[in-house]
Amino acid sequence: MMGGAVLEEARKSGRPFKAMYRSTGEAVKAPAGVSTVIADYADKESMRKALAGIDAVYLVCSPIPQLVELENNAIDMCAEKSVRHVVLNSALGADDYPKSFPALHRQAQDKLKNSGILYTILQPNSFMQNLLVSAAPTVRTQSAFYAAMGTAKTSMIDVRDIAAVVVKVLREPQAHASKTYELNGPEALRYADIAKKISRVAGRPVQYVDIAESAQQKAMLDQGMPDWLVTALLDLQRYYTVSQKGGDVTEVLPRLLGRAPITLDQFLDENKENFRAQAAGA
Repeated sequence: MMGGAVLEEARKSGRPFKAMYRSTGEAVKAPAGVSTVIADYADKESMRKALAGIDAVYLVCSPIPQLVELENNAIDMCAEKSVRHVVLNSALGADDYPKSFPALHRQAQDKLKNSGILYTILQPNSFMQNLLVSAAPTVRTQSAFYAAMGTAKTSMIDVRDIAAVVVKVLREPQAHASKTYELNGPEALRYADIAKKISRVAGRPVQYVDIAESAQQKAMLDQGMPDWLVTALLDLQRYYTVSQKGGDVTEVLPRLLGRAPITLDQFLDENKENFRAQAAGA
């Protein structure tokens, strides 16, 4: 998700860049005119070739158990190939939460800080785009969505705003050298508040149903999610519900963007068809 958003933002910038794909089958999906390289974080030789002549890198990894190993490999190769600047896509809570993906990102952050490479670390909050997966399917069929978030607040952020920050930082490395930016969205919202906003674009009442964490765990396992991912997601959710983090609204994002961030209302207006009722039998 983030890689695609950064790719689109980089295209708009008009500056030369290369997009890395793991296979030629994936690379053929690149937009017309985009220069591509084939490499895998797990394959250091492929990374050596891909990084030839590259002076700045945006580093992002999928939320997988091998995240630390893969990002560390990429950082090692960036150092070996004398890449001058790395922008690392980390996660909210990486500085203070000892569990789930934030804890993994913390290890990659420490590796990058000790690499000798000019760095900038971005720690974004939860993505608005996640609602298209976590909420939209049951909103369409049941006019409801389910989670164990209680009354915790989340300052969701649109991935396009994160991408705009990435490209800006890559263009101005010295201005953002050795900086860590926590990126929060423009509003701190409870899931019940989000349901009201979804109701507006759906054209009918939509309810947020707060369920027990055990019920959420069972639902994810029943969907076929692997145990490690279910554990990681529930641990991450507790960052918001138990630690009561994730509800900050700051001036960091608008200052970096040079404009107001995308609001959840704007995002929902653009994606309203995803929340409209599904016809019977469809």
